[in-house]
Amino acid sequence: MLVLFETSVGYAIFKVLNEKKLQEVDSLWKEFETPEKANKIVKLKHFEKFQDTAEALAAFTALMEGKINKQLKKVLKKIVKEAHEPLAVADAKLGGVIKEKLNLSCIHSPVVNELMRGIRSQMDGLIPGVEPREMSAMCLGLAHSLSRYRLKFSADKVDTMIVQAISLLDDLDKELNNYIMRCREWYGWHFPELGKIISDNLTYCKCLQKVGDRRNYASATLSEFLPEEVEAEVKAAAEISMGTEVSEEDICNILHLCTQVIEISEYRTQLYEYLQNRMMAIAPNVTVMVGELVGARLIAHAGSLLNLAKHAASTVQILGAEKALFRALKSRRDTPKYGLIYHASLVGQSSPKHKGKISRMLAAKTVLAIRYDAFGEDSSSAMGVENRAKLEARLRTLEDRGIRKISGTGKALAKTEKYEHKSEVKTYDPSGDSTLPTCSKKRKIEQVDKEGEVTEKKAKKAKIKVKVYLPNSVEEEEEEEVVLVEEETSTKKKKKKDKKKHIKEEPVSEEEPCTSTAIPSTEKKKKKKKKKDIED
Repeated sequence: MLVLFETSVGYAIFKVLNEKKLQEVDSLWKEFETPEKANKIVKLKHFEKFQDTAEALAAFTALMEGKINKQLKKVLKKIVKEAHEPLAVADAKLGGVIKEKLNLSCIHSPVVNELMRGIRSQMDGLIPGVEPREMSAMCLGLAHSLSRYRLKFSADKVDTMIVQAISLLDDLDKELNNYIMRCREWYGWHFPELGKIISDNLTYCKCLQKVGDRRNYASATLSEFLPEEVEAEVKAAAEISMGTEVSEEDICNILHLCTQVIEISEYRTQLYEYLQNRMMAIAPNVTVMVGELVGARLIAHAGSLLNLAKHAASTVQILGAEKALFRALKSRRDTPKYGLIYHASLVGQSSPKHKGKISRMLAAKTVLAIRYDAFGEDSSSAMGVENRAKLEARLRTLEDRGIRKISGTGKALAKTEKYEHKSEVKTYDPSGDSTLPTCSKKRKIEQVDKEGEVTEKKAKKAKIKVKVYLPNSVEEEEEEEVVLVEEETSTKKKKKKDKKKHIKEEPVSEEEPCTSTAIPSTEKKKKKKKKKDIED
């Protein structure tokens, strides 16, 4: 059996001397402990050396892609076909290709993997003519070359240009706003009505640059910048303008500022086109999902496309709203639902109550698009188009959820009864309007006086009754007087209390039970005294 072994220096083909020892897979490593033991099991039959690192890189890239290099094909035809022995291969895919193209029987098994491991451990002793220093240098060079090849480094994939372009675009917008504001304010002293008539900043500067002094508007033609109606309005306003007169030197300085504004705005449009092309080259799927500006801002915020690809969907969703996030966490309030992604067209189309949902779904799909653009080999935007269509369909379902028609049994539940107007005549109750008493104070006082007279009459009657039943003894008369005094004091106290109650509430006669209770108590005392006299 022959063994194909690939090294960074070249291809090596070994012949297995003792195949019986290969049957013991677990103890095979013991046979490769020293170079002497290894030479007893395998022997080098042929070694094909690479001329330089470029040739080695071409050979290894072909092996990684499952292809046979021309140099390897020659070696296999020359040595393996003549030997008529099976070939042990480390990669099963490569073995399939060799068998298909060269019609050679290839073996790939755990025994072969263990054999390859043993050969690699004793490679310096098994391959003569190759110095260890040369081997390590070739290994390092091939590793660097292979890494560059696998990353597929290209000038089109540099995302630094996007970061710089979007930063410059933001700076240009700020400067343009400052310049235009200054220009409008400056020229407004001379012709203030023009700023209200022409709202577009670039058109304003172009008109100003062409005409200059307001007296020239009558003879100037502005049809290339303005429609006829607006042009007529500007000319009419110039004739009756309230602005002050300015010198020619002032007008010249204002015109210089206008030229700066026009040049910067033209450069901005050019830079925007450059950014669009760069984004479509580097991140086409992200551009389809969120647009050029939002995608570029996300890349600039993360630092690079690779750094952005490492972020989770929840991080991408709130990227740009870090201050609001930490403020919410400190104060234990609701965290923000979106950051830079808020400016995407899909989030802008949705209603306010669905913006959070759409931003979350858009962030999840955008992260997939970012990773596909960063690590994928395909540069098409098919994935982004497909995901955007799904999100748009989802947005339509969310927006139409309340307007959807009810079908099936839901129709019966959705039926409402006919409205019948049932009017009930209700009278107004004025008693709840005020807390004042219904009767006047004068009437209450009169009622209290009348009740007082009634109670006095009752008390007199009670006194008469008591005097009838009393005996003629002197002691009994003293006791009767005491009882009468007590009754009079109790009636006076009760009268005072009743007067207070009558002011707040309706009058209630409470004196009757008192007199009735007082009379039987006196009668009981009389009976007890009579019994004592009888006993004596």
